[in-house]
Amino acid sequence: MVSASKCRSKAIMPLFLLVIIALLNSWSVEARIRRYKWDVKNEYKAPDCFRKLVITINGQTPGPTIRAQQHDTIIVEVTNNLFTENLAIHWHGIRQIGTPWFDGTEGVTQCPVSPGTTFTYRFVVDRPGTYLYHAHYGMQREAGLYGSIIVGLPDGESEPFSYDYDRNIILNDWYHDTTTDQAVGLTSVPFQWVGEPQSLLIHGRGRFNCSSLPVPSSDPGLCNSSYSDCSPYRMIVVPGKTYRLRISSMTSLSALSFQIEGHNLTVVEADGHFVEPFVVQNLFIYSGETYSVLVTADRDPTRNYWITSNVVSRAPNTPPGLGVFVYYPNHLRRPPPTAPPAAPAWNNTIPRMAQSQAIKARQGYIITPPPVSDRVIVFLNTQNRIDGRVRWSVNNVSFTHPKTPYLIALKEHLAGAFDQKPPPNGYDDVKYDIRIVQPNKNGTSSNGIYRLDFNTTVDVILQNANTMNPNNSETHPWHLHGHDFWVLGYGEGKFDKFSDPGKYNLVNPIMKNTVPVHPYGWTALRFRADNPGAWAFHCHIESHFFMGMGVVFAEGIDKVGKLPSSIMGCGQTPSLYRP
Repeated sequence: MVSASKCRSKAIMPLFLLVIIALLNSWSVEARIRRYKWDVKNEYKAPDCFRKLVITINGQTPGPTIRAQQHDTIIVEVTNNLFTENLAIHWHGIRQIGTPWFDGTEGVTQCPVSPGTTFTYRFVVDRPGTYLYHAHYGMQREAGLYGSIIVGLPDGESEPFSYDYDRNIILNDWYHDTTTDQAVGLTSVPFQWVGEPQSLLIHGRGRFNCSSLPVPSSDPGLCNSSYSDCSPYRMIVVPGKTYRLRISSMTSLSALSFQIEGHNLTVVEADGHFVEPFVVQNLFIYSGETYSVLVTADRDPTRNYWITSNVVSRAPNTPPGLGVFVYYPNHLRRPPPTAPPAAPAWNNTIPRMAQSQAIKARQGYIITPPPVSDRVIVFLNTQNRIDGRVRWSVNNVSFTHPKTPYLIALKEHLAGAFDQKPPPNGYDDVKYDIRIVQPNKNGTSSNGIYRLDFNTTVDVILQNANTMNPNNSETHPWHLHGHDFWVLGYGEGKFDKFSDPGKYNLVNPIMKNTVPVHPYGWTALRFRADNPGAWAFHCHIESHFFMGMGVVFAEGIDKVGKLPSSIMGCGQTPSLYRP
């Protein structure tokens, strides 16, 4: 017979073990706090051989890569040593569940970080995938303040595809003018457009032809092809091995195609979500998007191959970005024996639309969208004149930032901090001809917001149209903060609210945080307003958002926790400071 005490000890033992396991788990979670200390400052760099003042993080542009695992806590202590500029850093693709005040969007979720001060961001990376961080103040992203966030699966878990090595590449375009010069031009009368970028960078490296400078400089160090900063990006590969390339775009203006000469690219991830695999030779990528592609080093190993990026969707006036895919043990500096592969036609929208429509959620990883929405908002992408200035707008209303961030104003009931009248939910889709320059180009400006009922389902229709230039419609990549959305469909021409919803993909739509609306076309999105906070939704082209192409959604403000005093200090917030 077994004694009662022995029975009790056997019953108690599992509980004791559970407590120990829980403690160990709590310690392991605590151990997965990733801490970073960043010194943000201006430095002279020459990423494309042209020396200019850029913004660096710990002396780097692109900045340091943040590497973590799902559910880790990231703590970034940012010191602003820019002397004369504020800053804010957005964690692009991180939903900030429970920490909307650390989204890093100046004027929306926080006051900017003043020169000479330190600000600490703290947030959880709740999903694995490929993400970004970048400046979200003025046009600072364009000056070099950006980098990657790579979030892996927890230990013991694996992706539904195999590879031998993991690499990340950020694509960018690059201007020689300062962002201050550009901002002044964009707000001037007469209007001064930023023009096309001078170079395309592949992970921070490009090559500008110094002899093409319009006026020779008296400074021999202004442009020099011998600078180490602008030696081509080179990726060394082992023959026969498969590589996961995390390709991201941080372009200020350009839509790009990316290719590796002679190699197929298998798309397996988009914005942190697994994709039903498909193969491309050219990967079309828009500002703010991230992809993972698999590439196998299965070509002639005795030579090297070109890595290229090219401008699409705009008449290109920028040379290709060039890198080298180096087969080990070939010499790093051995150039490919062939010319770089030809770029796809810049104005051919067919293959770009086809790629957009090919991106579906991977079987086994489908998150089914709600079958219907509670609200539909149509955003007509327009270009207007307001008080003689050229502005980008939504439904002919151009967005302006308030002096007091929305999140603070909403949480603290500061009704006078922004326009309480909501922007329009749509446009006159019967009378408006999207293919012509509008007879009345005038628009209005507003800092009003869209208030969404918490936990409801919202459809957004992005409708593209002609600009103020004849026969011109531009590609706009739209990025939503604080959420992922289902991409329900794309189409050409004007969205038909009666027939087009019947074509939505409700079976296996991909979820993303950034998506293009193609020239003269439409894109349909659906998301749940289930993340309490105030969230920007805007065109990710730097100059377009600077000129007013964006909106703000607010949802569940009563469920937002106590705001940290560190996000205050501007507008009406100093009186709210409570240490």
